[in-house]
Amino acid sequence: MTEKTRDGLRIFSELRGDERAAAMRQRMESDSFGSALVQHAAEYVFSSVWSRDELDRKQRSLVTISILIALRQIDELKNHVEIGVTNGLSAREIEEVILQSAVYAGFPAAWTALHAATEVLQRLGLVPPSKAAAI
Repeated sequence: MTEKTRDGLRIFSELRGDERAAAMRQRMESDSFGSALVQHAAEYVFSSVWSRDELDRKQRSLVTISILIALRQIDELKNHVEIGVTNGLSAREIEEVILQSAVYAGFPAAWTALHAATEVLQRLGLVPPSKAAAI
């Protein structure tokens, strides 16, 4: 394992926890289908990009959440809402990102993101379950 891979796993662990980092490492070392992409994620996404000093992790989370909303990548959005909380984002800040995204990415994308973020934030205990009927 290269130093870059180890660094990427360390950063991933800080963002997602030791258990998920161990699963990532196991996947990379398994040489199974997709293991090369997982290794690329560790080395490039986490070691080369998330480690840069020009933006702090909270800022990187804001950018990432915005892009995922625009791309309508809901599974990754849920992951990054949780990472954003780890990086210090509040539920209100995430709500503002969704509102801002409605203007530039479209209301349907923001509406879908609102539901996804609500699911994660409720699971984390950061917003109470809604008493209003689903619209």
